[in-house]
Parts: sequence; structure tokens; C-alpha cells
Amino acid sequence: MKDPRDIIIAPVVSEKSYALMEAGVYTFKVARSASKPEIRDAVEAIWGVEVHKVNTANRKGKSTRVRGSNRRGSKPDSKRAIVTLAAGDIPLFEN
Repeated sequence: MKDPRDIIIAPVVSEKSYALMEAGVYTFKVARSASKPEIRDAVEAIWGVEVHKVNTANRKGKSTRVRGSNRRGSKPDSKRAIVTLAAGDIPLFEN
């Protein structure tokens, strides 16, 4: 089994994700190769909560231009997981 901290990379910090946190829905950046059962197991192992549902979204990286030339580049692709908890909270931003 993979290490749970290799699957969950970082929480997504945005206004939309903060609004969803009040309803028990959390958004994370995850490894591109992670599957829904692996994400579920990783969240349950790290924070000790029960996961009700996991949705994933593959996001294509934005295209960019390289300064000083006509070449085009792109930001890396990413994968996000939207995790709905059965009950409880995840203490993401506590000190």
C-alpha cells in the first residue's frame, strides 16, 4: 500500500472550498495516479474520520507563453479530490 501522505498532496485553498467545508466537504490536490479507494483510505488514515463519498476531477494545465520567444509552454496537469465526510471535521488549518 502507498503512504497516505504521498496520495494527499495539499488542501485546496479557495473561496469555494471554504464554503464547502461548512457542509463537511473538503477538497484536496492528490497524486495523478491515485484512485478513489486509495484517496478514501488515505483521508481515513491521516485524520481518522469516516468518508462518505469521493469525487475526482482531472484538470488540464493552462497554456502559457515563454517570455522573449514565440514558444508556448504549459502548467502541469493536476488532479483534485472532493471528499464528503459522513460525520466529523478535519482540522486542516490549526496550529
